[in-house]
Amino acid sequence: MEDRKVATNRKARHDYFILESWECGIVLTGTEIKSVREGRVNLKDGYAAIKEGEIWLFNVHISPYEKGSYYNHEPLRPRKLLMHKKEIMRLMGKIKEKGLTLVPLSMYIKEGKRAKVELAMVKGKTSYDKREAIAARDAKRAMDKAVKMNNR
Repeated sequence: MEDRKVATNRKARHDYFILESWECGIVLTGTEIKSVREGRVNLKDGYAAIKEGEIWLFNVHISPYEKGSYYNHEPLRPRKLLMHKKEIMRLMGKIKEKGLTLVPLSMYIKEGKRAKVELAMVKGKTSYDKREAIAARDAKRAMDKAVKMNNR
C-alpha cells in the first residue's frame, strides 16, 4: 500500500538548510488520528525537542475532530515521537554541539494505518541565503524556458 501525505511543511524548506531527515512514529489519541486522516494538520510552526531522553513534537496544530464530543484532544498539545534510543542520543549530541534544530517536514499515513512524521535536522538560513536560492531558482526557470523555446 502506498504512503498518503497528510501535511507538508513548505516553510521549512524555505527557511532552513536540511542536513538530515528521519522517519518517526507519533503517539496520537483516537480523535487525533481521525483528524490526521482527514488532513487537518498544520506543521508550519512545529519543532521537536529532546526532554528526558524522549523526543517531543511541539506547536503542531491538529484540529479537533468534528464528531468527537468531550473526548476531543487539545489542538496544540505536545506529542511524543517514537525513535530508537541510539538515534535519540546521537541527535542530542549533534543538536547540543552544533546548535541545530529539529523540524517536522511532513506527516503521512503509512500502509493505510500508521501516522508517521518526517523529522529533519536543520540549520537556519540567513536572508542572503534565501535571496540566493530564489535567484538560482529563477535562473534555472529561465534556462528551461530558453531550451524549450529552442526545441520548437
